Amino acid sequence: MAPRWFSTLAAAPMALAMVTGVSTAVAAAALPARAVIPYVYLPRSEELESAGLGIAQAASRLLRLGQAEDAARLAGLTVQLLPNDPRGWVLLAEAQLRSNQTKQAGVSLARAKQLDPSNPGIWFAEGSLALRDGKPQQAAGLLEKGLRFDGKNAGAHFDLGNAQLMLSNPNGALVAFKRAAELRKDFWEAINNQGLVLYELGRPEEAIERWRRCLTINGKAAEPMLALATALNASPASRQEARQLAGSALAIEPNYVLEAFQKEQLWGPRLRSSTRALLSQPELKGAVDRANANATGTTDSGDDEEK
Repeated sequence: MAPRWFSTLAAAPMALAMVTGVSTAVAAAALPARAVIPYVYLPRSEELESAGLGIAQAASRLLRLGQAEDAARLAGLTVQLLPNDPRGWVLLAEAQLRSNQTKQAGVSLARAKQLDPSNPGIWFAEGSLALRDGKPQQAAGLLEKGLRFDGKNAGAHFDLGNAQLMLSNPNGALVAFKRAAELRKDFWEAINNQGLVLYELGRPEEAIERWRRCLTINGKAAEPMLALATALNASPASRQEARQLAGSALAIEPNYVLEAFQKEQLWGPRLRSSTRALLSQPELKGAVDRANANATGTTDSGDDEEK
């Protein structure tokens, strides 16, 4: 159904008392002056609910379009109209999370949990918030709790995989990423992260297969493109393809030239080291220089210690 923006609230006109049967002069002399009292229309609870749900639909649509700040503003109107509906608070929290309003999102999630503690979406959102705050142990617990209510949420399995990676549990991460990809066949990010884990586990051929599969789903995804180039660079027969892929990947997302950015994306030390070797080749100097000039992330490359 197409989203409804705002329900039209009918307003009754103001009524003025009229005196009939006497002259205006007599009426003015005989009757005391009265202030005009406007009639204010108060919408019924059903109309408020309809308006709130319509605004929520519009907010959800904006969220899908990537307009998180506008979605958060509309979702804020929803919870004003429907303060006891946990769905509005969950929607508001998600919009706040996506627009980097993390403190406000925590407040919204706490209110949603009060209203509906068994709602899996609340646990998933809290898990994502903990993950963003660098608390993978807490995130894993929250996500696992939510998955007990809804075990078929691909995004929650993906977040759980990331939490397991941050906890240095690659096998647990691999299980979670595989489950996410099973639930959503076009979930190339989950397939990509399988490749990240497999490469660190010393299984490069399997990693290559995953990254090639990613590019059949999204041919302009820079992360699997550069990771694939790195893995292919180990074979002399594939180095020309590796250089072409690496140049294309850096043109799409120059931040991948930065080792610090790779670490933020949970690349392990083995893959980062191999990527450094690939990008040091003279044939890629032009592409690397352009990427360094266009990169917006930090230039601190960090070290090769485990995350």
